[in-house]
Amino acid sequence: MKHISYRLATSDDMYAVHQLVMELARFEHAEDSVKTRAEEFRADAFEQDREWFFCYVAEHPDDGIVGIALCYYAYSTWRGRMVYLDDLVVVESQRRQGIGKRLVEEVIQHAKKTGANMMKWQVLNWNEPAIRMYERLGVSFDDEWIDCKLYF
Repeated sequence: MKHISYRLATSDDMYAVHQLVMELARFEHAEDSVKTRAEEFRADAFEQDREWFFCYVAEHPDDGIVGIALCYYAYSTWRGRMVYLDDLVVVESQRRQGIGKRLVEEVIQHAKKTGANMMKWQVLNWNEPAIRMYERLGVSFDDEWIDCKLYF
């Protein structure tokens, strides 16, 4: 396997990032739910008064970006600063090689470096490979809280 590099995404990466978000949506059978476009990603991460999100990418020397961890900063009234991992995606051909785990580790280091006290995310209850990977990271799963959403 060729060397995979890990880094913060740049503005030029947003088309590839959006493509991976679409791949995740297809994997979750929810492609019609994605309303964002690559241009919005670029604007929201790099061209606004504030960064709405940041993203780590895994880059293969021949295949380009093969994984992403898209995150944003949030705040917990009980814990203070936190990072929310919104999407973790690795292209199907590159899965089970440790890329997803390494992306999560990159985000953990970023969160610690920026003073976050907690990281939070969700995983679908049927995504067994992801659940096993998170278990190996020592993640605690919360079966007490119910997710709530309100769309505008």
